[in-house]
This record gives sequence, C-alpha cells and structure tokens, in this order.
Amino acid sequence: MLVSFSLFLCFMAIMLSVYYTNPHMHEEPRYILFAHMLVNDTIYVILGLLLVFLISYLVFLPVPICYILVTVSSSSLKVTPYNLAVMSLERYVAICYPLRHTMWCTHQKAILSIVAIWIIALLPNVVDFMILCFSVPSNYFSLYCLCSRSVFMKTQVQDILRTLVHALGFSLVGLIIIFTYVKIMVVAIKIDSGKGTASKAAKTVILHAVQLLLCMTALCYNFIEIYLRKYLYMLPLINFFFFMYLPRFISPVIYGLRDEVFFKQIKRIVLCKALRTSPDSETS
Repeated sequence: MLVSFSLFLCFMAIMLSVYYTNPHMHEEPRYILFAHMLVNDTIYVILGLLLVFLISYLVFLPVPICYILVTVSSSSLKVTPYNLAVMSLERYVAICYPLRHTMWCTHQKAILSIVAIWIIALLPNVVDFMILCFSVPSNYFSLYCLCSRSVFMKTQVQDILRTLVHALGFSLVGLIIIFTYVKIMVVAIKIDSGKGTASKAAKTVILHAVQLLLCMTALCYNFIEIYLRKYLYMLPLINFFFFMYLPRFISPVIYGLRDEVFFKQIKRIVLCKALRTSPDSETS
C-alpha cells in the first residue's frame, strides 16, 4: 500500500512540476483546471489514507479535528466531478465557439470557476454541520471519536441530504458531459475527417466520462464498509485501494500521457533522470 501510495505521489509531483515549469500552461484554462484536479485528487487520497489508518489502528481524535478532516475529504470527492464538468464545457466552447473561446475562457475565469466549484462542494457540508449542531448535546464537540463519516450521521435528514447531493451532482455532471460530447461530435462530423481538433476534443470529453465513472466507484466505499466490515479485518485498506486510490491514480495517468504537452515533458524528465543515474551506476 505504501509503495503504491509513493508511486502516486511521485507521479503527481512530476505532473505538477510539468505544469509549474511551463509558463504558457498557466494561461490555458484547461491546464489550470487539470492542475487543480491533480491537487484535489492528491488531497483526497492523502486524507483518505490518513482516515483509513486512523480507523484501522483505533486512533481517537477530537471531534472538531475529525469533522474538519471528514469535511475536506467529502468536499474533495465532490470537487473532482464538478471540475470534470467545467473542463468539458471549456472544450465545448473551444470547438463550438472558437472565436469567443479567448474571451470566455481566460485565466481569471478559470480561477473563478475553481472557487465556485469549492463553494458548491462545501455548501452541503455547511448544511450538514448546522443539522449536526441541532442534533447533538452541547458538549459533543469536546469529545473524542473514531474518525469516520458515519460518526457524524446522527439523523435521517443527513442521510437524505448526502444521497440527494451525490445523486444530483453526479447526474448533472453526466448530463453536461453527454451534452458537450454530442455537440462536439456534431461539429467534428461537419468540419473534419476524424483526426482534427474537434475529434480530439470529443475523445477528451469521453475520457472525462470515464473519469466520472471512476469517481462514482467511491460511492461504493460506505456501502461495502457497512455490510462487510465484520467479515474482513483489512476491509478499510482494501476498500481504500480499489475505490479511492486506483480511480484517482488511473485518471491523471490516462489524461497526462494522452496530452501531447504533458507526454513530451514527462518523457523528457524521465530521460533526464535516467541519464543522470546511469553515470552513477557505471562509476559504482
């Protein structure tokens, strides 16, 4: 587990270093949004692994600290699909409204989109916190607890809110991705033979759909945890690896290696490191 987690961090570090060392990427909205997705997925995986270890080793934390960790983790889960929706819309504007793309899709608007994404993702947690405050005794936040999302589910209203948020959020993102794909494909059929920019954009949107499906596998985590935990001691780690870690690792790998700019830069970094290590191995 730690080896795979180290590989994940290493790959994310390479991808982010490519972004930060190429100034022209800082002005491209799609690269800004992709870098944001990398940072968000890294936060999600780190917090997820931390929570898994805390539960596995029965570590009790103060309720306020635990609630903050759970809130950031659950918000970052929702941020990824919202980010994918915005990335799909950016490709839609680039292909269907090319003359307006530079006006509508700017560096400033990409940053505003990221802020809006986090506000929308945090709003359900704010409502959940208000419901929790009305449902627990006054000394509740001075207690210690085993840190997990289920600890804070005190009422049925919270369960309904969580289900509605996930159902509406993922459904809306799915509709946006389908809409942008259809519109881009219509343009692709009209203007090129299958190898042009429009076709590449359509394939990118399809990739976003695959990423959305991978994100949705995280929803299986709690269901499996509830019904199978008593049968498998290592279930939290197994659950984390298949439903939280792998989807967050596969998506950036596919997207990063498929993008020409990222692929060239990653190849250059790997080759440079290989050349640096080869003289050391020869001298030793």
